[in-house]
Amino acid sequence: MTLSRVSIVSGRRSFLATTTLSAAAVALLAGRDVLAASHTGAKMDAGADVNILNVALGLEHEGIAAYQLGAQSGLLQKPVLGVATRFQADHKEHRDTLAGAIRKLGGKPVEEKPLADYAKALKADTLKSQNDILELASRLELGATNAYLGVIPSFKDAQLAKVAARLAADETMHWTLLNQTLGKPLPAGGMPFGA
Repeated sequence: MTLSRVSIVSGRRSFLATTTLSAAAVALLAGRDVLAASHTGAKMDAGADVNILNVALGLEHEGIAAYQLGAQSGLLQKPVLGVATRFQADHKEHRDTLAGAIRKLGGKPVEEKPLADYAKALKADTLKSQNDILELASRLELGATNAYLGVIPSFKDAQLAKVAARLAADETMHWTLLNQTLGKPLPAGGMPFGA
């Protein structure tokens, strides 16, 4: 299925905003196996959690591919290329964390698609400048920020909310640096994210 850039951003935001991971799944994401075990006394719906985590994993695959397309385009100049590579490494860490949690829940992580599929979905053929690539990356990072912020209110355990907040903070850092590089002003208002 080919996604437009708009649906990619709204997909990243809505997949977490409209669903709730079990406390055990989020504990696994945080690398807290003991905490996860304490939340599985009642049978958790691991299948639903695996599906949600696989959506997140699919979006991380897409983010990795977007940075790969940007890096190999020849359009990114130093030091922007170095920053893009760093952000891609962050998303690879997110990917590995999500895949590990899916396996611990007994699921099979969704596989990465061929780079050509992501190029088509992201309309890489329309990216003609460094700014075009940065604009795309900025939109994807904003979508990720809002997705992770959207899940925070569903947690009763402060430690679990902290995990989602840390992921959101990472995505916000990426978005902020990309927008600074693009020369965009700070967003208006005191709470521009997660709305």
